[in-house]
Amino acid sequence: MIHTSKELLQELRTVLSGRTNTVDTILPPLLYALVNMLAGLVPATLTALALALVLTVLRIVRKQSWYYALGGLVLTLLAAGLAWYTQNAASFFLPALLSSSALLAAALLSIWAGRPLAAWSSHLARAWPKDWYWLPNICPAYIEVTWMWTAFIATRLIAQYLLYQQGNAILLGVANIFLGWPMTIFVLVISYLYGIWRLAKLGGPSVEEFLSNQPAPWKGQTKGF
Repeated sequence: MIHTSKELLQELRTVLSGRTNTVDTILPPLLYALVNMLAGLVPATLTALALALVLTVLRIVRKQSWYYALGGLVLTLLAAGLAWYTQNAASFFLPALLSSSALLAAALLSIWAGRPLAAWSSHLARAWPKDWYWLPNICPAYIEVTWMWTAFIATRLIAQYLLYQQGNAILLGVANIFLGWPMTIFVLVISYLYGIWRLAKLGGPSVEEFLSNQPAPWKGQTKGF
């Protein structure tokens, strides 16, 4: 159990490397929702924009990774513009709803094409050869995990849409945070455990065995997915 926990932590660090500064994209929407409840649309918009700008400047001054801060600033500008244009506080969260829709479409399209999104994500994080993922005794595991991701994304999209229809900015802010990284990390852990188990059942080669052209029977991929 200890070994499995350490392995999971290592795998999460691999997959989420460079993506840990998510506070830059979480704090502005949360502050927006709170200030909107207390003071209204205009103060909420200005406060969220100011926070996103401060976070970006701090990252640059401290010579830290500023990509997520800049992304948070751009998203906050877009969201604030939509809220201002529509005079509806809930419109601030419309970009999140649209991004969930795009991600759901990408996941479904990748399954239909036989090139699942989970495989592309793993390839980008690990730089394993693409041809390994498309092997008939490897690819099904990634297709099934992509179906898991699709179910999660669809659930998040439905929740976001229903709350958007209600126009409840507070609940939208809370839902976007809870259904964001906390639930994403949970889904990634389940995906990893299922993926390793499924690869063992499929009996395909490990990445190393594939690269060295070892003949069957194979030990298979026992670490990393």
